[in-house]
Amino acid sequence: MNGHVDKYGRALVTVSIRLSKVATTHDVEVWIDTGFNGDLVLPQNLIDDLELPPSGTLKAVLADGSEVALQRFVCLIDWFGNERELEVVANNGEYPLLGVGLLAGYHLHINYRSGAVTIE
Repeated sequence: MNGHVDKYGRALVTVSIRLSKVATTHDVEVWIDTGFNGDLVLPQNLIDDLELPPSGTLKAVLADGSEVALQRFVCLIDWFGNERELEVVANNGEYPLLGVGLLAGYHLHINYRSGAVTIE
């Protein structure tokens, strides 16, 4: 999987997300966040647009140490040619985040000189 580093220094890749096996696939550019130990965070407005079904809540500790309850939703993603069901976390942020839960077992390489991002 290939991506790029944007002008703000964020490592970005595109993942394909959908509601179900028969639903339309949506390509979403996500920011790789190695400080997030889950799989995927999506902004609530994107979750609403994709009409993802809720699956409960999750207690989380944010970077500032505060604890919050976050909504979880179910989706399917294409991850290296395999369809994978995920529970994604909703937030009120602006950017989708890909965490280390999806990166486990893969090699992440970010080349800030060339702007290339690869996951293999």
